[in-house]
Parts: sequence; structure tokens; C-alpha cells
Amino acid sequence: MAGTEALGRFLDAIPIAAGQALKFRGASAVLFICTGADTFTVTVSPTFAGAYVSPGAVINHYYQRADTNGTHAWTKVPQTAANTVVQANAGYTTGIEVLTSMIADPNAYIKVSAAGAGLVMAIPHDLVVGRKPANLEILGA
Repeated sequence: MAGTEALGRFLDAIPIAAGQALKFRGASAVLFICTGADTFTVTVSPTFAGAYVSPGAVINHYYQRADTNGTHAWTKVPQTAANTVVQANAGYTTGIEVLTSMIADPNAYIKVSAAGAGLVMAIPHDLVVGRKPANLEILGA
């Protein structure tokens, strides 16, 4: 069989991540996959239990597809730089990429909160250190 398993080598995943803090300095970026008609807000903190604040206007574009099942192509959507993304259509999927280089030190924790019932999945990728899945760093602590 050709290929390689991605979990642990290239990426980690947190499937229910709305409003959940995660450590993101062990990856070069985190992709937040969002669904539902909602406003999604990025905040950061130096510590897991700390006060989460806006990282500034770090999101100047996001990716969106007109479905939640992969039947449409992704499109790049430019926006005025902010720490929020508004998804008006409940049947769409939005991908928000946050590079660790976009977030000032000493902030090591990030979260994306939904203003309503929107769903968020977090995928830290391009891991700094590849490990067996069982040995991956616990991100939500």
C-alpha cells in the first residue's frame, strides 16, 4: 500500500472545537473548519486558562465551499482584516487558516468561538515534531 498515515506525522485533529482552547505552537498552522450560519471569532492567550483576547486583525481571507459534503470547489474569499469571519449560509463550509507566525508571542493557545450554534473542527498541521498518534501532545490542557 502506498502512502503514509497523516495523524501524528503531519496533523492532529480536534473534531468538536468551538470555544475550546488548544495549544498551537507545536504546528506551523491550524485550520479551523466551520459550518453553520454564524460569526466565528479567533482569540488567543499565553496560557490555557488565561484571558483570551483578539490577536488583532489577522484574517484577511478564508476559504469557503457551498456545501457541507464536498460537492463544490473551495473558493478564496477576501475580507477586510479582522479576527472574525461571518458565514451567512448554514449550508456552507468555511476554512480559516491561522499560521503560528501570525500570532504574537507569548500567545501559545488559540480558540475559535461561534456566536451561536455553529460547529468548529480544529486541524493543527505541519507538526513541528512527528510522533505516533498515541504520543501526540495533548492540545486541550
